[in-house]
Amino acid sequence: MIDWLRQEQIEPEIELGGRILPIELKRHPRARRLTLRIAPDGSAVRLTLPQWARSKEAIAFAHAKSEWLTDQLAKLPQRAAPEPGSTLHINGEPFALEWDEAHPRKPQTMNGTITLGGPLASLEARLKRWLEGQALSAFEEDAAHYCEAAGLKPVPVSLSRAQKRWGSCSDRKRIRLNWRLIQAPEFVRRSVVAHEVTHLVHFDHSPAFHALLSEIYEGDIKRADLWLKQHGRTLYSSFG
Repeated sequence: MIDWLRQEQIEPEIELGGRILPIELKRHPRARRLTLRIAPDGSAVRLTLPQWARSKEAIAFAHAKSEWLTDQLAKLPQRAAPEPGSTLHINGEPFALEWDEAHPRKPQTMNGTITLGGPLASLEARLKRWLEGQALSAFEEDAAHYCEAAGLKPVPVSLSRAQKRWGSCSDRKRIRLNWRLIQAPEFVRRSVVAHEVTHLVHFDHSPAFHALLSEIYEGDIKRADLWLKQHGRTLYSSFG
């Protein structure tokens, strides 16, 4: 028997490809089996458990799947913090990052370039705050458009920093959207907003939900969903 299975206490962490990652356990009342995945930013192994499952056995399950997890970790985009000369995407379009201490501290865009100044040490944090502001403005405009199309009054929009979900609508009175979508092409971002607005009317994925979504969203939902499936993890590569 493998040595770590003999231990009385199994530490909630695992070695994958020479890296030690924490194993994050989350119990879900509707879970029927163990669900294992790598966090989108590669920072942790996430394990969803049914209420009846024992934590020790769940952690052992993760260790037994270490080879598969290592393969999944290798597929993730490498983390590349923004720095002068790197490229960021806004609405799917690439922008070269130009920093000079003499430039204004607030980022500005012009001709495919983002310029900003201020301390180099806080560059990433200031870029993130700025992108979040860009995201909120775009989301509010999108949501107002789709609420009108669905015959609804506008609802408040807030930002999410979730590692798994692109959007949520938990109480039918507000929608939350992942700020990282501002980096995706516009048709992708708008598809997520339209999806959540549709949930204000149909809090499920019934035929009526899909019918209304197709009515209010001007693009190809399948195309947008495919883009997120294939490229969604890349939206986590620039910011921790």
